[in-house]
Amino acid sequence: MGQVFGCVQVKQSKVAVRERFGKFDGVLQPGGHCVPWCFGYEVAGEVSLRVQQIWFKCEAKTKDNVFVNVTTSVQFRPSAEQVEDAFYKVKNTTHQIQAYVFSAIRASVAKLELDAVFEEKNGIAKAVQGDLEKAMSAYGYEMIETLIVDIMPDDSVKKAMNENAAAKEKLGTAHQRKPKEEL
Repeated sequence: MGQVFGCVQVKQSKVAVRERFGKFDGVLQPGGHCVPWCFGYEVAGEVSLRVQQIWFKCEAKTKDNVFVNVTTSVQFRPSAEQVEDAFYKVKNTTHQIQAYVFSAIRASVAKLELDAVFEEKNGIAKAVQGDLEKAMSAYGYEMIETLIVDIMPDDSVKKAMNENAAAKEKLGTAHQRKPKEEL
């Protein structure tokens, strides 16, 4: 019934994109609005302003030629001031963000040896966040937080690291058990 009279309702935490004869005309905030279709106005779509979260798992090679799987969480939302860009400039936001995340992770991890990758987890996350903020702000998106959730080397590498740590521990306890010389 609302469409007959040209009335639309925009729900809370969303905004609607209004067009006139197919051209962007403005953003409708939450609430009721008159959009008279007989004068060429229409609602082209809605944009949710809620924070969204996506997860990525990226394989990268370290400086010492070890492959690791890096699990990343990215939290983002469309900018309320750039709704037009968020609606029209990017068709698939997830794929766009994924491309930047993979590129930034592979570039950061390639500069570090395996042990340093674990130590520099926050540094890698900041590098990814910086690259995302620069790239996605042009498309009307705000990057809230980027987290490196997990770093997993290949199973054979984990096994070798565990064996190496066990051997070091065994060697350390053997030195402690040396018999003391009697006076």
